[in-house]
Amino acid sequence: MTDRAALGGRDYIETLDWTTEEIEEALALSSELKEAFARGAPHRLLSDKTLFMLFLDKSTRTRNAFEAGMTQLGGHAHFLDAEKTQVAHGESPKDMGIILSRYGHGLAIRHDLVPYEGNVYMREVARWADIPVINLQCDVDHPTQTLADLMTLRERRGRDLRGLRVAVSWAFAPSYAKPLSVPQGLLMLLPRFGIDVVLAHPPGFDLMPEVVKRAEEAAAAGGGKITYVDDMDAAFEGGDVVYPKSWGRLDLFTDERAALADAAKYRDWICDARRMSLARPDSLYMHCLPADRGSEVTDEVIDGPHSVVYDEAENRLHTGKALMALTMAEATA
Repeated sequence: MTDRAALGGRDYIETLDWTTEEIEEALALSSELKEAFARGAPHRLLSDKTLFMLFLDKSTRTRNAFEAGMTQLGGHAHFLDAEKTQVAHGESPKDMGIILSRYGHGLAIRHDLVPYEGNVYMREVARWADIPVINLQCDVDHPTQTLADLMTLRERRGRDLRGLRVAVSWAFAPSYAKPLSVPQGLLMLLPRFGIDVVLAHPPGFDLMPEVVKRAEEAAAAGGGKITYVDDMDAAFEGGDVVYPKSWGRLDLFTDERAALADAAKYRDWICDARRMSLARPDSLYMHCLPADRGSEVTDEVIDGPHSVVYDEAENRLHTGKALMALTMAEATA
């Protein structure tokens, strides 16, 4: 097993940046912190530590999981709306990373709505920062979400998930062109633990090709498989887990009106009771939330017996705390 102290000061920008042993350590601590929280036992592992949270996009679960989590760990989280900081006026990642490193002990960033910008930005900040940088969602990965997803799967299906079939499918949503980072993150993480992922999407909604290539390489090393279909029903058939979620067209992110118009051609890509019946009788329905009810999924499914979305959301708190505790504990040593 990985020495927990060795993770002090480490960045967490993509799950592929950490070995499976290091991810196992994060999951183990997540479970310990979840149990302590349930008992009401104090776990002030980051007393007097400060986390800066810079958001270039909206958030509910991520912001509150990390803000509440930091309080429960004995520290304090600063919420920074990028539009109300000098980042909006062009302050460089270098200057921000250096200065905030002198003010606190960790820096968490969400920058997810511009393909080929967010991940690059975070890594540039991390290059200059002397404190750990945690990715709260970028254009490439959502590594705090997928860690919580993996934790939820283990709670429901046991530690050994080899051979589990997870259908990650595009679904229609009329609200906005959503990032590709959740499906990409699932592809990059789950097969490393022997899980078989089936990816489904309509024509034109491909994921970033370089990310898919890295996911396939990681899957080969981890023993899982990634397969591709262009039919939602085919993805659901025989599935142990279904994860239907909308994402935007990579080639149309600068033209959201066109992206949403194209997506509207596939309104029938919805997770409903009929599609759930194609999966295994004990299948799980997962979603990172917020889900577009009536478009991505029906109320009957998301509120039904297959759904574990609130367990996933709860686990965002515990995995977030574990990541902060592991990376920030020795950040100033």
